[in-house]
Amino acid sequence: MDKERKLIIAGNWKMNKTVAEAIDLVNGLARELAKVKDADIVVCPPFTALSDVSKAILASKNIALGAQNMSENNVGAFTGEIAAVMLKEFSVRYVILGHSERRMFQNESDELISKKARAAHAAALKPIVCVGETLTEREAGRMEKVLETQIQGSLAGLTKEQMAETVIAYEPVWAIGTGKTASAQQAQDAHAFIRAQLAKMFDDTVARKVRIQYGGSVKPANARELMSLPDVDGALVGGAALEVRSFADIVKNSI
Repeated sequence: MDKERKLIIAGNWKMNKTVAEAIDLVNGLARELAKVKDADIVVCPPFTALSDVSKAILASKNIALGAQNMSENNVGAFTGEIAAVMLKEFSVRYVILGHSERRMFQNESDELISKKARAAHAAALKPIVCVGETLTEREAGRMEKVLETQIQGSLAGLTKEQMAETVIAYEPVWAIGTGKTASAQQAQDAHAFIRAQLAKMFDDTVARKVRIQYGGSVKPANARELMSLPDVDGALVGGAALEVRSFADIVKNSI
């Protein structure tokens, strides 16, 4: 698939997989996806499996390691938190920030997410910053306003250079884990709107460089249509990333 920006397919394993299960999964993915060169592939296991998964993918040239969250702080009395420098020890290259589940259950604000994004860049980690509206917000006609607020707040303080190395994940909250997927037109419209906001905040050159993923019940069956859209540059995959066959097929169907 000829795309202006290289596709990035990331698997967010959430709170799933023991260390042994994580090793089995990533070994299977390494075998299935060994020949894939047209997409960046990222796996984001739980913190407890980062060390072992990092070792398991050492020989793999095309699977990068990501974390599901990190602290905005580098060191200190922050019980239960993980700093960017700690992630770097396991060769983590990407970190998911501001996922809707953390916005909802941990009350993470746009301001906090912007601090985390800046801390990630300071440690040479690439943030995957999540944005997206709820069903109530969409039905009230507030989708664009919600996205505008989240984009402006969550990316505040980033330089143009940092923004170009940041990934955005558009995840309509109503489509996460529900089996519902945004239609191709809904996905393209939201991604194009996000790119327009990036052009306003930074400039057209930066906006054209930024990769914007779609997330929300991505499956092998809908991957090809979604990835063919002009402003969709990849996927942030949840449930379907927990099995070798389904995640590998999403990647293969996307390129």
